[in-house]
Amino acid sequence: MNQANIKSGGQLESDKVAASVRQWVESMVVGLNLCPFAKRELVKNRIRFAVTEASTEEQLLKALESELELINQDRSVETTLLIHPVVLQDFYDFKLFLAYIDNLLVRMNLKGIFQVASFHPDYQFFGTASDDAENYTNRSPYPVLHLIREESLERVIADYPDVDQIPARNIGLMNSFGKDKLQAIMRTCLNIDK
Repeated sequence: MNQANIKSGGQLESDKVAASVRQWVESMVVGLNLCPFAKRELVKNRIRFAVTEASTEEQLLKALESELELINQDRSVETTLLIHPVVLQDFYDFKLFLAYIDNLLVRMNLKGIFQVASFHPDYQFFGTASDDAENYTNRSPYPVLHLIREESLERVIADYPDVDQIPARNIGLMNSFGKDKLQAIMRTCLNIDK
């Protein structure tokens, strides 16, 4: 991770972090068609790239709550990528934190209305080695919580053939690229100039 982007805070660093994640969405998520539903929202500029300077889990939960309130009230935002480059750098701490998200959704009466997907620079699926290429289906330049409207997800899934095959197709694609090529793509995302 490029720590220079996040240490001093401020708008410049936040802009660069957001630009890195946007580049990742463009080059990997959309470019490699990992999520066939993302391109439409990216083209329509309905993805919010929000960077939080949260440095504790409590601050991150507050930032997540604020983003959920915003997206719930503003239908022009289809989905939010809440990027948190300072907190939860350790993937196992990140995984443990995910349990709090369900509680937050229940407390806010948003369970079944939104779901939150997770991405992390060190994402590792159960049963894989840390350097397995398939982990790159959920690896991002910085830790990210992806807020998704369930209603929208259900609608696009209903219109997409063989949606159950997407994970297996993505794993096959990542394995065909190989870890070295995927690491190079990720480095390109981190080294963009805003």
